[in-house]
Amino acid sequence: MPESRIGLEIEGHVALVTLDRADKRNALDAGMVDGLATACRTLEHEDAIRVVILTGAGDRAFCAGGDIRAWSGMAPDDFGRFWLRQGHDAFAAIARLRQPVIAVLNGDTFGGGLELAACADLRIAESHAKIALPETGLGIIPGWSGTQRASRRFGAQLVRRMALFGEAFDADAALRLGIVDHVAESGTGMARARQIAGQVCARAPLATELTKMLLNAAEGEETERVLEAMAGIAAARSEELQEGLAAFREKRSARF
Repeated sequence: MPESRIGLEIEGHVALVTLDRADKRNALDAGMVDGLATACRTLEHEDAIRVVILTGAGDRAFCAGGDIRAWSGMAPDDFGRFWLRQGHDAFAAIARLRQPVIAVLNGDTFGGGLELAACADLRIAESHAKIALPETGLGIIPGWSGTQRASRRFGAQLVRRMALFGEAFDADAALRLGIVDHVAESGTGMARARQIAGQVCARAPLATELTKMLLNAAEGEETERVLEAMAGIAAARSEELQEGLAAFREKRSARF
């Protein structure tokens, strides 16, 4: 397994996930994709974590997309079966985290980097950030839900402008167009993210988690899982379950 280069730090109720490959503008390789999925599994089981901040190392890029060297030599079947499917799984894990996710776009956010940012619940772009979907210029498609989740979150026409016509946007334009939610001066994005994270941590954690699940379901992100998870939480909190379990242990009929 390649080195993941995904940093995970926990600061009280806040987790910081960092794409740690600044020398390659935080371009994603197979190890990093797997590392993102692993980080999500850890975060799902950390009850103390109420909000996640996602960013890139250095000051040049949040993420320049998928590392061309990592996928360009793959056979077409392997490209679809492994690179695209595993990327989808990792990105879906981020989008479906029970905690709100804040992405700090601290530089270039291209291709898979923008698809990754689309998984967040809120995006802060530093003023020098550039945003684009350049895949069709390379003869490939936006394959990590750039045509799907990004369209739901940013609007299909805006994705068309980037993916079909090659438009790129600076941070201020991205704010006007709704791709990002805030613009911060270069070098201050993390401070702004921590301030917003503090506001999230002051809110009721269960209500926040359930509300995120409902919002995801409204977008078609995970409707089936949300419905069953919420119903399961309600059932698990009921006196009926306690009686059913007690009856099972005592080998008697349940008295509901």
